[in-house]
Amino acid sequence: MIVEQDTERCERLSDEYVATVIEGDGTDPGVLRQTGLDRTDALVALTAATGQNLTACLLADRLSNGAIRTVMRVVKEDERTYREFVDATIDPERAGARMAANAVEPGIQALEEVSGEVEIVEITVDEAAPVANRTLADVAYPRGALVVSDVSAGNIAGPETELIPGRTYVVALTSDVADEVVNLMRG
Repeated sequence: MIVEQDTERCERLSDEYVATVIEGDGTDPGVLRQTGLDRTDALVALTAATGQNLTACLLADRLSNGAIRTVMRVVKEDERTYREFVDATIDPERAGARMAANAVEPGIQALEEVSGEVEIVEITVDEAAPVANRTLADVAYPRGALVVSDVSAGNIAGPETELIPGRTYVVALTSDVADEVVNLMRG
């Protein structure tokens, strides 16, 4: 179900049969009640106005007695500011930057920002990397970095995990050690 204020956009969405479309303001309790919040799992507020998104999420949470998951888009603001009020936040600009970085740097794929400064990345070990052909027990990763799994072998990493050139590993790391970890694994 989509709540949209723009009449033309409502008509286009209705014509495409994408979803049920309600024309109105998602920050209006009466409009939100029309959506059937009692039968809704989640409300995702995606307008370009952070305040409107927060208002819609707070109203949905209140009208559903906390039974609905709320997700809001943040625009040019620190998404952590809103995490105490909604279940999740979306920052399209940050996601776009992550996608751009992934396209630029072969062998490294940023997967997700977990919390604050912690990111989950996939890194493929380069032949010339300092860690190449060594086990995790033999490598001194900086505090703030943890090799989680060997994607290529499908295993959870342990001290005996060998860092084989050409293989990809999932690494959880904080932004302050990202360059050091990349240098260790890529050279």
